[in-house]
Amino acid sequence: MSVSRLMRAIRVSEFGAPSVLRLRPDVPVPQPGPRQVLIRVRACGVNPVETYIRSGSYARKPNLPYTPGSDVAGVVDAVGEGVTAVKAGDRVFTTATESGGYAEYAVAADDCVHKLPDALDFTQGAAIGIPYFTAYRALVHKAHAKAGETVLIHGASGGVGVAACQLSRALGLRVLGTAGTPEGMQLALSNGAHLAFNHREEGYADKITEATGGRGVDVIVEMLSNVNLSKDLQLLAYGGQVTVIGSRGSIEINPRDTMAKESSIMGVALFFSTPEEKKECAALLFAGMEAGWLRPAVGPQYPLEKAAKAHHDIIESPGAAGKIVLTM
Repeated sequence: MSVSRLMRAIRVSEFGAPSVLRLRPDVPVPQPGPRQVLIRVRACGVNPVETYIRSGSYARKPNLPYTPGSDVAGVVDAVGEGVTAVKAGDRVFTTATESGGYAEYAVAADDCVHKLPDALDFTQGAAIGIPYFTAYRALVHKAHAKAGETVLIHGASGGVGVAACQLSRALGLRVLGTAGTPEGMQLALSNGAHLAFNHREEGYADKITEATGGRGVDVIVEMLSNVNLSKDLQLLAYGGQVTVIGSRGSIEINPRDTMAKESSIMGVALFFSTPEEKKECAALLFAGMEAGWLRPAVGPQYPLEKAAKAHHDIIESPGAAGKIVLTM
């Protein structure tokens, strides 16, 4: 009779404040089924959406209890039947997990597991998944951004923001970024933004319009729509688009602003990506890793037992500075 291995993992038994994230020392290590991979987790990215899910305010709620986390990086421990792309001992990162990533081990479907190049460490690997796949979906699959266009990354210093800056620059776009601190502005500039603006400064939107010669921007990648959407509509060029990546509430807009520019507002949800879209995105991101322009900027790192503090800080901190990561 085999004795199941135990691991440390964060478990959520009720929806609520960050304090519902509880570290358990006695969670059974999951076993990989067919087409699944068991990963010894070394780092896991923390994404804003995980805080919405934990609070119970998100549209899709997991069954309780559950372990949060989708973006892990680590080493393959074992593979299930039918897995051929990776083997035990391979360094990998994921774009989703079956069992949750805030844990010492995680199971993921094999089509969500990708090899991690030696040039990137595990904390960088944990910063790829949701941020880079979301940025690609917004820019390419939704906005159909073209080389030579101007993009505004509204919130350019967080995980998705840095990814969007690097990707936009690689796609040949003129990249404008905003951040809430001087450090965040510098981070945007060092990751591909041609110009950076402080979105806490009075009149920053006028400076953005001025930087476009009064024309406006073609695409906006928006991280905080409930604050910025009305202003975004006024910043667009004719036919421009706002891609909504994040929102923490409601906002009033004047629909006439869309009529004045024949502009559009487009929601972005990685959940709806098709297998073909995921493959296309992965191929471009691998090219970026090989070429060297895909370099995740890792921000604050927290040990697994500080997951609640990581959830507090990702929402409450005054300005993002890279990707928040849990380390095991």
